[in-house]
Amino acid sequence: MEPIFHMISGAPAPVAPYSHAVEQDGWLFVTGQLATDPDDDSRAIPEGIEAQTHKVMDNLRCVLKGLDAGLEQVVMVRVFLTAFERDYAPFNDIYRTYFGSGRLPARTTVGVTALARGGLIEIDLIARRTG
Repeated sequence: MEPIFHMISGAPAPVAPYSHAVEQDGWLFVTGQLATDPDDDSRAIPEGIEAQTHKVMDNLRCVLKGLDAGLEQVVMVRVFLTAFERDYAPFNDIYRTYFGSGRLPARTTVGVTALARGGLIEIDLIARRTG
């Protein structure tokens, strides 16, 4: 089966040449999301790690919803933070609220020097269709 390259209506506009997600054999590879506004890409991203984390998670849920999937199907997450020491703890406090107890995906979190649009955080993920 050939991979399916998805562009999701209503998801944030890409900031580079990529698909929102690629699907292969039930696996969903979701491109990293920033805290951009899906309704108006020209809007500034929100200030602070708390607001940006919530917006990034909203954007990821939007892409997953467009694939008829949800956070409960996520098996792997990668997180990129530009201010790792400052933002790691507050990010974790918010992140854990998006997943059920005992149902935390595998995860890698790294500090990076910069992200597109001046973002403080970017998250990509892998999900698996069930059933």
